[in-house]
Amino acid sequence: MGVKLGPAGVPLSCKGRTIVEGMDDIISLGLETMEVQTVRMVAPQHFEQYWQAGVLANKTDFEMNIHGPYYSELLGNRLERNRSLAKVEAALQAAKTINARHVTLHAGHYGEMSRGQEANEQVASVFKGIVQRIHDIWNDDEDEYPVFPWLKEGTASKIGVETSGRQELWGSLEEVLEVVNHVEGTIPVLNLAHIHARGHGRLRTSEDYGELFDQVRETIGTKQFYCHFSGIEHRMGNALHYTQIKKSDLNFEPLAEFLIEDGAWLDVTLISDSPLLEHDAMFMLQNIERARHRQLERKAREDRRKALAAQANITPEEMEAREAQISAARAKDALAKAEAAVAETKAVEKVEVEPEAAPEPAKKAAPKKKAAPKKKAAPKKKAASKKKEEDNSDLFAVEDEDDDLF
Repeated sequence: MGVKLGPAGVPLSCKGRTIVEGMDDIISLGLETMEVQTVRMVAPQHFEQYWQAGVLANKTDFEMNIHGPYYSELLGNRLERNRSLAKVEAALQAAKTINARHVTLHAGHYGEMSRGQEANEQVASVFKGIVQRIHDIWNDDEDEYPVFPWLKEGTASKIGVETSGRQELWGSLEEVLEVVNHVEGTIPVLNLAHIHARGHGRLRTSEDYGELFDQVRETIGTKQFYCHFSGIEHRMGNALHYTQIKKSDLNFEPLAEFLIEDGAWLDVTLISDSPLLEHDAMFMLQNIERARHRQLERKAREDRRKALAAQANITPEEMEAREAQISAARAKDALAKAEAAVAETKAVEKVEVEPEAAPEPAKKAAPKKKAAPKKKAAPKKKAASKKKEEDNSDLFAVEDEDDDLF
């Protein structure tokens, strides 16, 4: 099994922000591929860095890929289709320059067509022309290849037809597989986040991934897959936007488990579409390594069980049953010890609390204090205070005869 991982674009942590510097950072992270994003158009001023990236990819065997225009209208009228094909042409020229192994393209909206055979035939016709064009670019007899030595040594870029994530866009898994099956030189680009969203959250377990890859293999007979992966927010069968993997209901762990346990026949390139780019690419790599370690540990246990069974002259199944009994007995003993420890702790706490509760009789003597006759003297206090008020009542008395006070 071969799995190559990389981000969709220059890594976020790259300071230089150029493709070549991004490749250096990706290689230093232990990743093996990247996908250059052309977004809407290929800028001519980027030719120099594209060519440098192609030279570096050719020398280091680094897999370069490119994503064509995001907004295509291959099912529109002639004007819309020609406008989209002009952008595709620029992407194909850039693919030649950077030595890209895959060129990912979209078909766009259904336009005035409805789903079905007519739309599929139109898309297939357009992609046949695109495949012919990339072969013409790659095998131009007039070009002596002084700048692009990989054109003679390698093969033309494969044209990828990407699955879409919205119901109004052409590109369900079945539509993509039908077109790819009829157009030689094309491959399906399995955007797993889009497939998950369009299928109302269909990718949950490793078995779901197994069914998906088996469906592709049975339809077009391939063992090589080019995939995009990211977290996704979706509603009503439509993708809303990408998210980081940990914040999505599309988990990567089941895919990692499938790749390790049942994907030995696969040759997969996984591109991280996540907003975190290389961070989530590394997250995927770590999950694949964990799944591989779990597989090795399980295999080691099985080998040990077989060896012990041979020594005891029993079958591995009987040895497994014995191990299960021993494990259950150990678990029971551990539970009993834990319960005993809890009971002992409660007993100690009870002993410590009892001395504090001893002085209860002292509280019962309190009523004797109530019987003391001291409270009867209260009226005397009131009388005394009243008398004191009477004695002091003339402190501020003013006689009527004192007319000259002011």
